[in-house]
Amino acid sequence: AIESGKLDDVVEVDDSILKAYGSGIYIEVGEHITLRDLLYGLMLRSGNDAANAIAVYVGGNIDNFVKMMNDKAKEIGMKNTTFNNPSGLDQEKGNYSSAYDMALLMKYAYQLKEFREIVSTKKYELKTNMNYYLWNNKNKLLYMYKYANGGKTGFTEKARRTLVTTASKNNTNLVAVTLNDGNDFLDHKALFEEAFGEYNSYQILNKDKV
Repeated sequence: AIESGKLDDVVEVDDSILKAYGSGIYIEVGEHITLRDLLYGLMLRSGNDAANAIAVYVGGNIDNFVKMMNDKAKEIGMKNTTFNNPSGLDQEKGNYSSAYDMALLMKYAYQLKEFREIVSTKKYELKTNMNYYLWNNKNKLLYMYKYANGGKTGFTEKARRTLVTTASKNNTNLVAVTLNDGNDFLDHKALFEEAFGEYNSYQILNKDKV
């Protein structure tokens, strides 16, 4: 969605959102909301209705957007991933991935400035033609660990609690991924602390003076 170059486009929400279930931001058919705001609702509040609205606007329809998702996964080297819907929820065909592939995806997305801004936001508010919203980020690590700067929570019946987070300290940027982990936020903090204690980043070459 970010790479579409349409972040500031105003989206008129259609009835594709009525097929969404699970967590949502409760947008309404006929509502006018920017693609950027939909992404905030998607990433901060796990809005599955926002996922459908984004998919339809960017891909033309949900099926085409899912194909775009799978093409992007192949492009960035995700070898054990198959998407079947935009939200990641369990369904008959399912969405399949691995912790390693989720780390690859986060590494790729984190290179996008707009993505970094969205996932590091703790609170976001907006007003549309129909509603007022105030969203707090579900990623508790942003509040409990000073080096945390992004991520995405998840839950499905089959995968249980899933979490992908990022943290940066002294020019070292890390990604942590856990699947089916009931203690994920504390585990991520421990993983980051261990890695920051063992690894340092060094400048090998100056990119401007090679």
